[in-house]
Amino acid sequence: MDFGLVLQTDPPASAVVDLMRRAERQGFTYGWTFDSAVLWQEPFVIYSRILEHTERLIVGPMVTNPGTRTWEVTASTFATLNDMYGNRTVCGIGRGDSAMRVAGRKPNTLARLGEAIDTIRDLAEGREAEVDGQAVRIPWVREGRLPVWMAAYGPRALALTGQRADGFILQLADPYLTESMISAVRTAASDAGRDPDALTICVAAPAYVSDDLAHAREQCRWFGGMVGNHVADLVARYGEHSDLVPEALTAYIKTRQGYDYSHHGRAGNPSTDFVPDDIVDRFCLLGPAQAHIEKLTALRELGVDQFAIYNMHDAKEATIDAYGSEIIPALTR
Repeated sequence: MDFGLVLQTDPPASAVVDLMRRAERQGFTYGWTFDSAVLWQEPFVIYSRILEHTERLIVGPMVTNPGTRTWEVTASTFATLNDMYGNRTVCGIGRGDSAMRVAGRKPNTLARLGEAIDTIRDLAEGREAEVDGQAVRIPWVREGRLPVWMAAYGPRALALTGQRADGFILQLADPYLTESMISAVRTAASDAGRDPDALTICVAAPAYVSDDLAHAREQCRWFGGMVGNHVADLVARYGEHSDLVPEALTAYIKTRQGYDYSHHGRAGNPSTDFVPDDIVDRFCLLGPAQAHIEKLTALRELGVDQFAIYNMHDAKEATIDAYGSEIIPALTR
């Protein structure tokens, strides 16, 4: 199992770079960031510094979207980083939540997202693609490689992931939901004539190593609110009691009362008081190191290739170090 670190690009950028360097020293192989231009600093600028100051770390957004940048700009940016540092990027992509809504736009449609996945990958790898009806190719790309991993929850998004993406990002760590969603992605890949085992499966969720479970929950409760934004979209599309969306995912948002993006992804977010303890426990990894090892072992047995830690709480360095000293060695032997 691989391990990734997910950060917000809060200033100063040097602190983000330092945490990524620390993560690489502790055995992490991926460095991810949020991508929301209004809320945080521009991640692609910071990726260049991370790549310069690490040796093996693969970097990318968790996640970008097809709406805030034109597709040829996104592809060229990835291709430039790869040319400078040797194919050490990955494109996590989704419909867009905070990045689009904070700027007054709706998330992208799945149809547009599917087109973007193919176009960005083709352009970043040097192939010709169509952009707004125009044939485009980036002529200076040589031996470029850009895996594109899609974030998804709902049935149509899971199907699109299996049909078009190189990897699947699931932003929660509940084993029951993970098993069913991996199955849906792999079935879609097989039905599309693709090798389902070739897709990389990445689970991303907060992790907090501590014997103080109550404190850990409060530091990670924000995550249930973030996931709730996507769940609310699913309920709006499919209804509260749809056979297409499991109640284990949707039931907890019944008392949700809107969402304030100014606190997005932060401990103490006041918009997440509707999130119950059992959701925090199911969606996150909390408790002593052994509890993390046991849950990660279960996820690995379900086919999870990478666990990416959302490291937005009051124990950033301690979490990285605990994973490096106890948890990563147990999962990578």
